[in-house]
Amino acid sequence: MATTPVIFLKETRDELKKVVWPTRDEVIRLTSVVIVVSLIVGIYLGGLDYILTNLLTLIIK
Repeated sequence: MATTPVIFLKETRDELKKVVWPTRDEVIRLTSVVIVVSLIVGIYLGGLDYILTNLLTLIIK
């Protein structure tokens, strides 16, 4: 179904009015969770890579 850009923009604006935007505290809390989880996963994968690299070096030599 083809619509004009004007209709599309009006519908987009109407839909954005329905959005429940997060509060500042929610944004800060959820951003902190993402950063902490990313650090944990990064440390885990880095440690696993280090261990497997050293294990492979011992096997090859």
